[in-house]
Amino acid sequence: MNIKETFIELDQQFSSFGGLPQGGITRLLYTEEWRTAVSELKKSFEKNGFETDFDAVGNLSGRITGSRYPDETILSGSHIDTVVEGGHLDGQYGILAAFIAVKYLNETYGQPLRTLEVLSLCEEEGSRFPYSFWGSKNFFNLADKKDVQNAFDADGIKFEDAMRESGFDYRETDNVREDIKAFVEIHIEQGKVLETENKTIGVVNGIVGQKRYAVNLKGEANHAGTTPMGLRRDTVNAFSEIAYDLNKRALEIGDPLVLTFGQVSPVPNTVNVVPGEVNFSIDCRHIDQTALNDFSREIEEKIIEVSNKNDIKYDIQLWMDEEPKLMNNRLMETVKSSAESNAPEKYKVMASGAGHDSQIFSDFVPTAMIFVPSIDGISHNVNEETDINDLVKGIEVLKDVLYQLAYKD
Repeated sequence: MNIKETFIELDQQFSSFGGLPQGGITRLLYTEEWRTAVSELKKSFEKNGFETDFDAVGNLSGRITGSRYPDETILSGSHIDTVVEGGHLDGQYGILAAFIAVKYLNETYGQPLRTLEVLSLCEEEGSRFPYSFWGSKNFFNLADKKDVQNAFDADGIKFEDAMRESGFDYRETDNVREDIKAFVEIHIEQGKVLETENKTIGVVNGIVGQKRYAVNLKGEANHAGTTPMGLRRDTVNAFSEIAYDLNKRALEIGDPLVLTFGQVSPVPNTVNVVPGEVNFSIDCRHIDQTALNDFSREIEEKIIEVSNKNDIKYDIQLWMDEEPKLMNNRLMETVKSSAESNAPEKYKVMASGAGHDSQIFSDFVPTAMIFVPSIDGISHNVNEETDINDLVKGIEVLKDVLYQLAYKD
């Protein structure tokens, strides 16, 4: 079996389901494009001797049952949905890579000792409906139908109507999966770290924690020509000082801390009025919980300091507070060993700055992640791409990891 040729063929096939004329894919949960993709994936699994089944909400499994330990499962996969005008690798690569790796192992070494299962999660992105990780949260009985019963997409289609039209429904009973001994997800990095450092494989040690703030500053709107600089209560000026000082501080602390001011809305937002109000967002991430907490205190202290200095009222709302999720040390060492064998001196132990299904899995089963580089760090974009040799190398590393976990006592 030629891994490179097999991947190119499968990637071209599945990229056509929701494929766009300008390249990339729009394949949203419970759409016709999504239904076609999962249906064809099921056929591909079965054609290659995999046993298949869907769960209640549309997560698809394809498995090769173990000969000696059939009740011990080694699981690998990712999500089948995309963002609007997304790339062909985010999510899809993890499913196809797992499929190819298991297919290769089964053809080369025969039936594994432990069950090998490829998982296509129905949704991760939250791009059609305002809910993320519907697939993995249902897999572990975390999703509550009350959270989506009244959810609609941009065209006014109700979540549960789209789900039922696709042949699925809310789970009536909880899933019970005590058989899973490991989950390994391979994914494109979606950043520039591996490419910049000329590395081929990322051994992920964890997924960063995130804190997100919505901040409101209120000063006084006034005439831009008649209000002297020293008499202004200018909220944009205060915001600028906050942003500058905190970005400077984040650079001083260094990686893997990241800080982003992503939304800024001054009021009244016109050319000749001193802005009397501004709303802005802050996104702060770190792999270490203590470091994240420490910097978040600095964020709040800086907002208070600058506001008081400028006679401005402030309101600080922490609306997201997600803990870092660490990968399993034993599985990390297995991935690292495979990376050393397949890409000596070309791998890097690193944190993931983006969220992934693995962060849900890591709370319940031993979990590991493998990254391959993203060209120019581009993702969630039709121009998302990875060198084919890096994609193949990632599959080879995944194949060796799955071999160690499923074929050895």
